Amino acid sequence: MMKRHYPTLAEVAKVAGVSLMTASRAINNRPGVSPEKREDILRIADEMGYVANRAAQKLTGARTRIIGVVAELHTPFTSDLLLGMGAVARAADYEMLVYSLPVCDRRPPHSIIEMLRQIADGVIVILPYESDYLESMATAHIPVVTIEQGIESAFPSVTADNYQGGCSALRHLIELGHRRIAFISGNDRLTSARDRRRAYRDVLAQARLPYDPALEVDGDFLRKSGFEAAQKLLALDDRPTAIFAANDTSAYGAIAAIREAGLSVPGDISVVGFDDIPIASQLHPQLTTIRQPLQQMARASVNLLLALIAGLDAPSEQIVLPTQLIVRESTTPLKAKRKKEEAVKMGVASVGTANLAR
Repeated sequence: MMKRHYPTLAEVAKVAGVSLMTASRAINNRPGVSPEKREDILRIADEMGYVANRAAQKLTGARTRIIGVVAELHTPFTSDLLLGMGAVARAADYEMLVYSLPVCDRRPPHSIIEMLRQIADGVIVILPYESDYLESMATAHIPVVTIEQGIESAFPSVTADNYQGGCSALRHLIELGHRRIAFISGNDRLTSARDRRRAYRDVLAQARLPYDPALEVDGDFLRKSGFEAAQKLLALDDRPTAIFAANDTSAYGAIAAIREAGLSVPGDISVVGFDDIPIASQLHPQLTTIRQPLQQMARASVNLLLALIAGLDAPSEQIVLPTQLIVRESTTPLKAKRKKEEAVKMGVASVGTANLAR
């Protein structure tokens, strides 16, 4: 099989009738070339099928104008982030090179790490569970930004206010009259999951509602775990009247289990999710959820990385963006009869929201 011949930069320069230095400046978007001449050289390079040697550019100290991204792609959360990041990167004349992790708790193979070190000006890592491979890139003087993180690290990060969002979810259910509220957690290796769990426990305490360990079921942000967790909750002698799931995906898993048991949402059990992924407003019932500002997070992460690439100090080690409660169809006030039964069980006539910290 014949190998395809890719033209060299010298060949592009010859056809364009310019020096090798001028062609290099045009290809690498450096000053010293008129806009008309740059456009002409780029057109000729494209017609000839010229492919820039990014690794060689990196060795000479030039920027490759490539942002590396490491993420698990099999979630709506990540997909929305990537769409936003791509738009911001293109506006800054950067391209994105994305490596898909098979699962979040894996680390990229050594060959991928080396490739990113050789051709990327900087790297964004979404939901990292560990930091050793990030540290190896930082040692090679490659800027690294994370979107959320599972461990304390020295890397600048962008995240939503998960604790505040979790508090909003619980307060919403309590304001609707619910007292027996369950929680399906995420993967506690991530700070976001731990913050949402902490919010659940704190708001129960602030509202002077008893904490029942049976109502807190471990999950991992997946639909299957949401389904299985809800099955456990429905098997309780005194099932919950509301469920707060740590993300929308597990919330819809819980809804599937509730329906399979012959119950309705929100008629029998109210459900709140977290993230506000696109399907949250498209499936039935439309999901009450906590909206993460995914587009703002995408924009902030790319802009932060570009600042680091330019040699600027990070404006903040952690950018925390506010969340928002979005009320839709999956939550409703507790039925009067059940509300009275719950109050009698707990030995209180009514628990209002005055005790909730705001």
